[in-house]
Amino acid sequence: MTNPNLDAAPLKRLLSLDALRGITIAFMIMVNNNGGSGAWAQMHHAEWNGLTATDLVFPTFLFVVGASIVFAYEVRLAKGASRAELAWHTAKRAGILFLLGIMVNSFPFFELKHIRIYGVLQRIAVCYLVVGLFYLWDKRVWTKVAALAGALLGYWVLVRWVPVPGAGMPGRDMAFLDKGLNLVAWLDRHLMPGHLYEDWTTHNLCDPEGLLSDLPAVGTALLGLLAGMWLRGQHAVKTKALGLVAGAAGCLALGYLWAIWFPLNKKMWTSSFVLTAAGWSLVVFALAFWAVEVKGWGKGKGWSRGLVWPWLVFGSNAITAYMFSELLPGAIGNFHWTEGQRKMNVFGWVHVHVFSHIPDPGWAAFAYSVSFTAICFVPVWVLYRKKIFLKV
Repeated sequence: MTNPNLDAAPLKRLLSLDALRGITIAFMIMVNNNGGSGAWAQMHHAEWNGLTATDLVFPTFLFVVGASIVFAYEVRLAKGASRAELAWHTAKRAGILFLLGIMVNSFPFFELKHIRIYGVLQRIAVCYLVVGLFYLWDKRVWTKVAALAGALLGYWVLVRWVPVPGAGMPGRDMAFLDKGLNLVAWLDRHLMPGHLYEDWTTHNLCDPEGLLSDLPAVGTALLGLLAGMWLRGQHAVKTKALGLVAGAAGCLALGYLWAIWFPLNKKMWTSSFVLTAAGWSLVVFALAFWAVEVKGWGKGKGWSRGLVWPWLVFGSNAITAYMFSELLPGAIGNFHWTEGQRKMNVFGWVHVHVFSHIPDPGWAAFAYSVSFTAICFVPVWVLYRKKIFLKV
């Protein structure tokens, strides 16, 4: 017989959240090293409007960042840390993440003339800083919902109804969400000329982690924060699981409905994309929460631990795993030699001598992707065994 008081106790740590973080970082490594053009469509980002499984990886990680803030901060507050101390820790950690992102972008040549300032870790840093300080300042749910609505609606107004200087009104003078002629691209081109990620047209530069799209990205982290606040509340565990399912259904319905007028677009991080991606994140989170927190998978020594353990290992040092996966290709991929008439590096050699023997290009690319992710698992597994958890 269950103890109702125990069932309704606030959760201090969620193994299911750690597992979700691990699943996300593993898939992020896979899609960032997907084996090339032969990979399945779901292992590539959508070219522009649309949605693939790959497009869901980064927003899920931001969602996890938001949810983790609640549990991490409450533990430190319970141990006697002041809000001022936590605010300083948040700012310092965000700054380190931002600098690590610039290092990843620059490695191994560090060409300062065209160094990319925006990036994945930089966006994580911005969202972590804003949402973390917001939570320290005010823990009421309604303020988070209001901020979320303001971020998503405000971004839609900016992108849809503010004229692009020199181009005109979106939807009238040029196509709405034109690849180069949109406010997001215009702002990035003027703020960071020569320091952007993509050249989407022959003359219009933009960046998929640009400044203005940080606004809806903060909304992604806020949705994670709201999920974390719900899970720390005084509810029975099964009620919490049902709440995640309800949240998933609501986000998916609103996201796909809004996409009729504001298309799903990861590179511009549209508001409909925020809601839809959060909905799918909540689907996976609900499944992980049900398996781990309700059914107890991964908490014993049986077969279920084997299903959860790899994700806990990845999740325990997620940023380390990501950094390793980003720096490894630059560290060894620039060493070349000649084999026959072909210039070769380690990755080319492995493709020619191993994966090219798999006849189906999709499976060949997938095998490469899994193999690369397995290599990245080794250092975090060593750290996990030694109970070393690297923090920034």
